[in-house]
Amino acid sequence: MSSSPSAAPVPTYSRLLDRAMRILSQRDHSREELKRKLQLSSQRAAYLQQQENTPIPDELLEKVLDWCQESGWLNDERFTERFIQSRARKGYGPQRVRMELQQKGIGRDEINQALFDTEVDWSQCAADLAKRKFGEPLPQTWAEKSKVQRFLISKGFMMEDIQAVFRNSDD
Repeated sequence: MSSSPSAAPVPTYSRLLDRAMRILSQRDHSREELKRKLQLSSQRAAYLQQQENTPIPDELLEKVLDWCQESGWLNDERFTERFIQSRARKGYGPQRVRMELQQKGIGRDEINQALFDTEVDWSQCAADLAKRKFGEPLPQTWAEKSKVQRFLISKGFMMEDIQAVFRNSDD
């Protein structure tokens, strides 16, 4: 008798759909992010059962993703809008948000359009964050201003938004 691990069974459509619905019930996901999570879930299950990982067939995965999309559970546009709003509330700028959306599989054109359409005032977000971190009035010496600037750059804000923070605080 061999002690080699057996191949894990390929998940059925209904099991894969059930897993997708459980993931989407927690929060919105991009199509690419959900695809990765479903694949990871399958790999994890095979590992825990000490079985050889059998990849989910692309056709099955696409069928589940298409159903989720057609049913309104999966919507990259809605996901992108909500993600931008959420990250802006947490103090992140448009550059950081852009990078994170790209990592989640959202296309460059979709990101550009969503950032253009958003009602987020990035200059105001940068000002609010700077005031929370460094207090009011904002620092006035060059060394202190550069510290604020570096902090805001690290959070993903654009230089024009950072300059607006100091322009508006001088009033």
